[in-house]
Amino acid sequence: MDYNIKIIILALSVLLTGLTAGLCFTWSNAVTPGIARLDTYSFLKAFQSMNRVIINGKFIIVFFGPVFLLFLNAYLHKTDGLSFWLFSMAFILFFVGVGLVTVFGNVPLNNLLEQTNLDSIAKTELQELRIKFEQPWNYWHTIRTLCSFSSFILLILGLIPTK
Repeated sequence: MDYNIKIIILALSVLLTGLTAGLCFTWSNAVTPGIARLDTYSFLKAFQSMNRVIINGKFIIVFFGPVFLLFLNAYLHKTDGLSFWLFSMAFILFFVGVGLVTVFGNVPLNNLLEQTNLDSIAKTELQELRIKFEQPWNYWHTIRTLCSFSSFILLILGLIPTK
């Protein structure tokens, strides 16, 4: 493959993985701790609103683009020794720790929240929903944050010459 394509794929891999790591860090560091201070109804309502807004084209490209790009990047560097292994680990961590965790951990919780009409349930049901949702969602998100950050670091390390 053309050297310029290889560099473009690598640059896009680093960029989108870094953006995802930054998004996850910001969410973990500011968004969830901030809304955790809200009363239960407001917390759930805010989370519903954010979940509805975040699903857009830009988010999909930034958040799921690395799954494809990191695989392609590792493949394109298959003869590059240590860089290949670092890039491969970046792909595996991102695919499992961000992609699969999102699909099988966070999304089902988001769907549970989305399917609930918060205005029509009792306060005790709101509290039960928050208990079912908040801690598990934060747990899975912490895994996403650590894996996206680790993938980003592995990409950076793969850029360092080993001679």
